[in-house]
Amino acid sequence: MQTVTVDQVLDDLAQMNVVYLGETHNQAADHASQLAIIQQLYDRNPDLAIGLEMIQRPFQASLDHYLAGDISEAELREQTEYDQRWGYDWEYYAPILRFAQAHQLPVVALNTPTEITRRVAQKGLLGLQPDDYRWVPAIQDLDTSSVGYRQLLGDLYAQHSHGHSQGFENFFLAQVLWDETMAEAIADFVSDRPDTVMVVLAGRGHIVYHYGIPSRVQRRLDDRPNFRQRSLLFSDTPIGDEPAASTLPSDTPFPPLADYLWLPE
Repeated sequence: MQTVTVDQVLDDLAQMNVVYLGETHNQAADHASQLAIIQQLYDRNPDLAIGLEMIQRPFQASLDHYLAGDISEAELREQTEYDQRWGYDWEYYAPILRFAQAHQLPVVALNTPTEITRRVAQKGLLGLQPDDYRWVPAIQDLDTSSVGYRQLLGDLYAQHSHGHSQGFENFFLAQVLWDETMAEAIADFVSDRPDTVMVVLAGRGHIVYHYGIPSRVQRRLDDRPNFRQRSLLFSDTPIGDEPAASTLPSDTPFPPLADYLWLPE
């Protein structure tokens, strides 16, 4: 692992099309670092946008109304059903939204509606309904081929409660749909705004080893030779100690945990 300075990291990130900031949702320090990075990236390149896992795709209009100053922050929280659908402390993300509003930065709702992921977790892809495709990719656009990702999620499934999932396969399909939905929203934005740096705030599980979102964005934008992205995780966990790192199949090429680890001082 090579140590680099904060300025070196930020200078590099400011030249990317997409920057992933992988958080632990309940860690206030992660969110403070996200805001600081966004502010410093804006200083380097004001053509910036933010993508949020925390807001589900049907609520994009409410985000747009907030950014335009047409509704209050309290109304945004209510209209996006934030407390019911996400539930982590609003103040983790509110300063980032305020910064975006003050600087007229686009903010993109990335996440799959809860109702859809829950149905897939219970019934598999047969649980998808025709109206769902307003918000999620077509079945043929879901890539389930990654052996490493399947193993990683298999370990997660074995270690934790299963929520609404009926069996590992449905759990796996729901996670892939979740990742692919966010990847589709990111790729669509990048295609429309190729000169804008999109900073994606998402849970680290969607970022590690590039399995979740990054590889799926790359697949969608493979025809763009100049497309570049970087991932950054907030962590005091050394490389190699990430859960499930040692349990990947021995014949699976082991990818980097992330492009950067942002370690506490």
